[in-house]
Amino acid sequence: MENDNGENPTKVNKYACACAIVASMISIIFGYDTGVMSGAMIYVKKEFQINDAKTEILAGILNLCALVGSLCAGRTSDKIGRRNTIMVASVIFMIGSILMGYGPSYIALLVGRCIAGVGVGFALMIAPIYSAEVSSPSIGILLGYLSNYIFSRLYLELGWRIMLGIAAIPSLFLAIGILKMPESPRWLIMQGRVGEAKKILYKVSNSPQEAEIRLRDIKEAVGIDENCNDDIVKFPESAQTHGVWKELLLKPTPTLRWILIAGVGIHFFEHATGIEAVILYSHKIFAKAGVHDTRKQILATVGVGLTKFTFIVLSTFLIDRVGRRKLLLTSLSGMVVTLAGLGFFLTIAENSSGTLIWALVLSIVTTYAVVMFFNIGLGPVTWVYSTEIFPLRYRALGAGIGVAVNRLMNATVSMSFLSISEAITTGGAFFMFAGVSLVALIFFYFMCPETKGKSLEEMESVFTKGKSSENFNK
Repeated sequence: MENDNGENPTKVNKYACACAIVASMISIIFGYDTGVMSGAMIYVKKEFQINDAKTEILAGILNLCALVGSLCAGRTSDKIGRRNTIMVASVIFMIGSILMGYGPSYIALLVGRCIAGVGVGFALMIAPIYSAEVSSPSIGILLGYLSNYIFSRLYLELGWRIMLGIAAIPSLFLAIGILKMPESPRWLIMQGRVGEAKKILYKVSNSPQEAEIRLRDIKEAVGIDENCNDDIVKFPESAQTHGVWKELLLKPTPTLRWILIAGVGIHFFEHATGIEAVILYSHKIFAKAGVHDTRKQILATVGVGLTKFTFIVLSTFLIDRVGRRKLLLTSLSGMVVTLAGLGFFLTIAENSSGTLIWALVLSIVTTYAVVMFFNIGLGPVTWVYSTEIFPLRYRALGAGIGVAVNRLMNATVSMSFLSISEAITTGGAFFMFAGVSLVALIFFYFMCPETKGKSLEEMESVFTKGKSSENFNK
């Protein structure tokens, strides 16, 4: 049964779904790198005899370089297209992975992480945009943790190199596979290639009526007369990019300013709430709780990956049924409680004279609970919400800024967690993250209206005062 927009809400377009899955493979690959680094750092530290400061740099340098990649990706994707930008991201990440796998020294490993980071920045900006415009990263983190456990049986110099270098293989397949995917129809229309975009819209839509409605809405968004049937439309030179920075950052309309604050804010809080500390340093958390055997620490981290995978898959079924806003508020409410609980149990464990089994068990349980609540809402919703709310003219730039802030906060947490833990204890660090999560909950409650069921071209009305009140009550 079709709705007023010519869409069948119960039908999934298999071609569009396949395109989105292929595009999200780059996020799975990055997720693998994040998960595998958690265990690889144990062995890298042993081989190269590095201290905690160098370990923090190694962990966080990828995200600092990703910041650069994300800022470059917006303009790049507007110039060469969304599909080609995904290919560029895959090749850059593949080169970085090969260098990390070779890793003859700490410096070489650091350079490999930097190169891979640029690819990650490109990927995290463009993959959600492509998926949104044509129409799950957690699998990768689970694979990363599992490979830690498998490859930890190899001798020291070989094990961690395979963990890091193996990511080059799926990157190569993705670079090849992307050639079979269509370009984003919205990007094509921005270039005036309306005829090509129309053919793709008919492939990725559930009905011809839906395709025509989407075509009309996109044409209206970029300033093309809806009655224009030309296959090629000429825009004045730089018509689509001139003044975009100024309009978005220096002189935004009230609606655009609200969208920018919401889009950047959700990226800021995704990592300011401390999830990277849990994911990247889970072996350290388990050690503080009382798990001192290295292989048992790594085995416990597999549970982190499994929890992440399970609940992010669940969130894909809920995000369009329950809505973005409800998932965000539920997620942050749970994170406030579980982060505070983790801080409490770690404080008890750290200050006990021996291993307290109940504190150890509850520390592990609350660690998994933090990951659960994050991945049922804040983790996946961040990328969906921030991608869909920006108007087409500002989408690449807005998404690029959001991802840059995301990577900056990721790097800040990953490069400072060990130092913060040293200063205020590991338990104290998680009490701090619980406080940040409470601030995030308040921010989302007042700044993020519901966007479920709205087309990308309708988002401005969602963030217009007077029209948005109903979206806060959903």
